[in-house]
Amino acid sequence: QVQLVESGGGLAQPGGSLRLSCAASGFSFSTYDMSWARQAPGKGFEWVSSIYNGGKYTYYADSVKGRFTISRDNAKNTLYLQMNSLKPEDTALYYCVQGFGAGGPKGQGTQVTVSS
Repeated sequence: QVQLVESGGGLAQPGGSLRLSCAASGFSFSTYDMSWARQAPGKGFEWVSSIYNGGKYTYYADSVKGRFTISRDNAKNTLYLQMNSLKPEDTALYYCVQGFGAGGPKGQGTQVTVSS
């Protein structure tokens, strides 16, 4: 079955950077579009970014555009999210999502906290 394991979260200062990774297994990773979504305390899921299966096309929420970069390594079945210029409002549980958008199967999430 689909297994998605996120890692790389942690505590960062405002303006800092983190790189999230998602190890995928149980499906043909290279044939699926993939996404990142997040959930802040007390709020619903928010779509963050998506990437087409070949990696050529990427899409971002306005809130992260210009600061976050999604990428993938199909040979390693791994999805990435490089997060730069982090803001306190980026604090959330970040999820790797199979498919385009925030509605597909997700991993257990990795916590990102941005605070001074």
